[in-house]
Amino acid sequence: MKVIESAREMRLFSEEARAGGGEVVLVPTMGCLHEGHAALVRKARSVGDVVVLSIFVNPAQFGPSEDYEAYPRTMEHDLAVAEAEGVDVVFTPPVEQMYPPGFSTYVVVEGITAGLCGASRPGHFRGVATVVTMLFNIVRPVRAVFGLKDYQQQLVVKRLVSDLHMDIGIVTVETVREPDGLAMSSRNRYLDGRERRAARAVPRSLEAARRAFRQGERSAAAILAEMRKVMDEAPLVEVEYLKICDPHTLEELDHIEGGALAAVAVRVGPARLIDNLMLG
Repeated sequence: MKVIESAREMRLFSEEARAGGGEVVLVPTMGCLHEGHAALVRKARSVGDVVVLSIFVNPAQFGPSEDYEAYPRTMEHDLAVAEAEGVDVVFTPPVEQMYPPGFSTYVVVEGITAGLCGASRPGHFRGVATVVTMLFNIVRPVRAVFGLKDYQQQLVVKRLVSDLHMDIGIVTVETVREPDGLAMSSRNRYLDGRERRAARAVPRSLEAARRAFRQGERSAAAILAEMRKVMDEAPLVEVEYLKICDPHTLEELDHIEGGALAAVAVRVGPARLIDNLMLG
């Protein structure tokens, strides 16, 4: 397994791989790897020949009061996970290479970024779209793999690729969960014992939504009320949003016809947690 820091070296490696007939697949991450990331790598291996995993904690997607400085950096662990999963290249560019002095170009995806996390984290998806565009330009993948836990993010990336005519396939992987249902996240490590137990309200609220839907409920307000009941029983959980949305546009729904996305964002202690579930 190679570890590459230089964007130029990374580009040359990918160009040589593609010239030799290899299909390069990118798995973008911010590190602090867990089983969810491992699932992304395994998917990448199944849809291509050369797997590149990027590790870059992107300052442009963090707000001024968010956890950029505190975000876990676990490079030794991450490299061990990557090697065990058969990654070919780990790309770990330094911040000053990605955002050198004078950097002033950003990518903005409109519309689909307005709600959910985009409403509560202004500028977040500008940072995501910008760094993903840079990674695509450097790594030159045929495909890239993203997890569905960050549902809005993968829609943003798909829109970015479509609008800018990038010849890159976006592959998604279902959310990987802990035994009690909590979605795996690097931020779960922020939680102490009481907070970790309280965080179970997140998957339980989504199960309440699924149960109501399966019982025939199609009113978004009624389903949200069932989700809210679960959250109200968890005093350590501060709800940021509970939404029932169109899974393609993320527009909020009053009545479900066909399918919908139930989406949740909460704060539990120092951690901001997101999750979602398809209904239908």
